[in-house]
Amino acid sequence: MIVLRFTQSLLKDMKSAQIQVDDISPLFSWHVNIYKLNNKKHILFVNDLSRLCLIIDGIRSSQLSLLKEKFLITLETYLQEEEIEKNMIDRYLKEGSELSISKTNSRSVLGTMKEISIFETDNFTDNMHRMKWLNRLIYKPIEYNEPINVFKEALKKLSN
Repeated sequence: MIVLRFTQSLLKDMKSAQIQVDDISPLFSWHVNIYKLNNKKHILFVNDLSRLCLIIDGIRSSQLSLLKEKFLITLETYLQEEEIEKNMIDRYLKEGSELSISKTNSRSVLGTMKEISIFETDNFTDNMHRMKWLNRLIYKPIEYNEPINVFKEALKKLSN
């Protein structure tokens, strides 16, 4: 199961009910927030373990099922773009095939989200290039590693 941990503002925007999920691996837990980038609403997902981030746009208020669907598609597409082995991606998506909504539970991840969303404008032509750039920044909570490398290592351990 993958847990999407919405901030209060996103819970309100999506008009979503939440359940409390505590006992989940950080690899399958994502903090999610809404923010404005280049004067457009974007949804930012940050993985609790690796600080890997995904950015989705084109979601309107109350489109929760579309948000979940787009998250899984974007995650798969992005991981393929990063040349992660298909069997590792499939295993992660299979184990996380069920999605639950919960509330945020980590101030550390929220701090990373704030760092990522500090840019209100940029010159990237699409989210894929933006995500590749963001996932190569280094963060203190992951011992100054790049999020994409931490996520790849976690997927390798999951596959073994």
